[in-house]
Amino acid sequence: MEDKTENLDEERWARSGIKPLELMASAEEYRSRAYAPYSNFFVGAAILTEDGLVVGGCNVENASYGMSICAERVAMSKAVSEGGGVPIAIAVAGPRGVFCPPCGACRQFLMEFNPGMYVVTQRDGHIESTRLDLLLPSGFKLKECPDAGR
Repeated sequence: MEDKTENLDEERWARSGIKPLELMASAEEYRSRAYAPYSNFFVGAAILTEDGLVVGGCNVENASYGMSICAERVAMSKAVSEGGGVPIAIAVAGPRGVFCPPCGACRQFLMEFNPGMYVVTQRDGHIESTRLDLLLPSGFKLKECPDAGR
């Protein structure tokens, strides 16, 4: 069976004119804005929406650690608040040389908006991309719960 979501997102990505390396460069720029005085682990993220908007974010830590927020969730929240369309890709840039895929909470958060979006990361100086639903194969979906909304 052909996966139409993957093909659709590949087509959207191609039409955007933005290459994975360019999206990663944007994520790296946002990384420089991170507020991480406790972990010193600076992360930036950039989301590409179907309408060509690139929106970024950085991690913001807090002395009350549970109140900290990851770069991916900042970027996705900004994309929603700025009226961006469906996200088709997200690039995540951690400290130089460190492979930095989204954490589990971010994967679940992003899944809400497009399980088929591409996740772009760097490893050993190379750009890699995979689909979000492959990183979180059994993500929670409230609409699949029979009692949802009751």
